[in-house]
Amino acid sequence: MPSASSAVSDSDRPVPPSLWRNADFRRLWVGQTASQLGEHATLVVLPLFAVLTLHAGPGQLGVLRAVGQAPILLLSLFAGAWVDRWRTRTTMVLTDAGRALALGAAALAGLLGWLGLPALFVLAFAVGALSVFFDVAYQASLVRLVERDQLVRGNSALEGSRSAAQIGGPALGGALVSLLSAPLAAASGALFFALSFLSIRRIRRAEPVPERPEHAPRVWRRIHEGLRFVAGDAALRTVCLASAAFQFSLAAVTTVYLLFLPRELHLSGTVVGLALTAAGPGALLGSLLAARLPGRFGHGAVLVCAAAVGDGAFLWVPALRDSSAVTVPALLAAGFVFGCGGQLVNVTVMAVRQAVTPDGMQGRAAATLTFVGMGMTPLGSLTGGFLAEEWGLRTSLLVTAAGMMLSPVIIALSPLARLGRELPVRHDAPPA
Repeated sequence: MPSASSAVSDSDRPVPPSLWRNADFRRLWVGQTASQLGEHATLVVLPLFAVLTLHAGPGQLGVLRAVGQAPILLLSLFAGAWVDRWRTRTTMVLTDAGRALALGAAALAGLLGWLGLPALFVLAFAVGALSVFFDVAYQASLVRLVERDQLVRGNSALEGSRSAAQIGGPALGGALVSLLSAPLAAASGALFFALSFLSIRRIRRAEPVPERPEHAPRVWRRIHEGLRFVAGDAALRTVCLASAAFQFSLAAVTTVYLLFLPRELHLSGTVVGLALTAAGPGALLGSLLAARLPGRFGHGAVLVCAAAVGDGAFLWVPALRDSSAVTVPALLAAGFVFGCGGQLVNVTVMAVRQAVTPDGMQGRAAATLTFVGMGMTPLGSLTGGFLAEEWGLRTSLLVTAAGMMLSPVIIALSPLARLGRELPVRHDAPPA
């Protein structure tokens, strides 16, 4: 890691007045917000439909979530190699159109009575695959649309929109499944993806995509370059390890949590959706704090403290009982704290990753981190379903929640914890 003295000061510079005057940034922000809202609604609609309508068991729910998350493991590296050679706008527009069509087809299948578990598996995989490409592209797009000294605040704005989606998405999905039907809930997701499509396709800036040589390296060579770059940087290696530990445990927690709320606490689909939205306001606050706290207290201190507080928020949830008057407020408080801490970590880590990564490597660096971190989610979901069947919901929730505390420990013992108030300098790309 470069020393703080060699770093370029970003967080202490005055706010550039042109960020929100940038029409293309506004279009990206609107499109990403709509896309995230559709994605978060879908992530609740499919599991709740499986549990409440198809009466899926813990193992089946774990498989459903693992199928939806499997594209992260299978496609992330290919997505990074693709994004670094194409306009991010093109990738985001195509994936939005694909997800809108997939969910529209699911709505039609539901109306015809064909929306069973096999169809849900196919739908979850298709939407998950397209979301992988969209997420990698939008993470790389900001660097091509704004200046370097706008990265932290640009990420804060984008992550703030994702927080708004976390507020509205689960509530919308849970309410539609409970009050209307799964087909209509799927149709709502299709509408949000269509809105994202219409907004992002209006981006006009010509992106400075690296030129393609006459004899371009094969995709495996490009993937290897991304892996080598991330492995060669101490901070990015730590992000990989901490993200893998966190995402594995979070996937297991979420699988158990989606069963714990309706079956152990006897909450309705609407209340489950409300409990899940609590992370949204917390994440919104976290995204706002992320624009200021790293520059005041240091990026490393913010990462360690935010990860420890946020990841520990669910440790006391297994003690709740359905007859207690504090059950729902306690769930909302846990979700709020988790969302705030998690968002502080997300924004800070993304700014560090973008700061040390050259432009031609942004897509592959983001994809490599996604592959290593989010790639653990299918295994985590399967583990959560297995533990819920073998150990019961309450014990499984406590064990998986405790597993999330490994992430802040890894960060605290790494070079990331020593980062100061300034972002590290950008590295050169490895030689071809």
